[in-house]
Amino acid sequence: MLEIRFHGRGGQGTVVATILLSKAFFQAGWEVQSFPFFGVERRGAPVEAYLRLDKKKILVRTNVTAPDHVVVQDQTLLQNIDVTRGMKPGGWVLLNSPALPENLDPYRGMKLACVDATRIALRHLLGSRTHPIVNTAMIGAFARMLAMPPLEAACGAIREEAPSDPEANIAAARDAYNEVILHGSIS
Repeated sequence: MLEIRFHGRGGQGTVVATILLSKAFFQAGWEVQSFPFFGVERRGAPVEAYLRLDKKKILVRTNVTAPDHVVVQDQTLLQNIDVTRGMKPGGWVLLNSPALPENLDPYRGMKLACVDATRIALRHLLGSRTHPIVNTAMIGAFARMLAMPPLEAACGAIREEAPSDPEANIAAARDAYNEVILHGSIS
């Protein structure tokens, strides 16, 4: 079983990202689970969402405390939240960031990937200048980083489920798929 934890802020589409990915993985033949964990339910508040994938039925019904991979939709969360807590060694951390963080110590033994999802979302007019919606760009980068789900399955889920402007969201996912930088293992 693969377990992925998403970190974001309210209003960025963090929960929707896990739902869209779960639909794409389901279409690709996986068993899936997707669910959120909310603290304070307000725009801008930290949000976690979880995604589980397996080729057999998933019986676990708890939060993801030992993720294989982590997705961070807002790099400002790195200042106050240990996004790697409980993470299994060797997993990927996907950051919405144009570059690697200055301090790489928290990522030792992990693999890092970066994509400027904020810039991509703004390019495709997703959200507003002050509150870009980065989730579909992060989905595209995620698909490239793990080499799954197939990009076309992710785009199909976006086309069916995006709350607004599916074509712009698909374009953002495709751009992020092509622009994500896979830095690999941090030692």
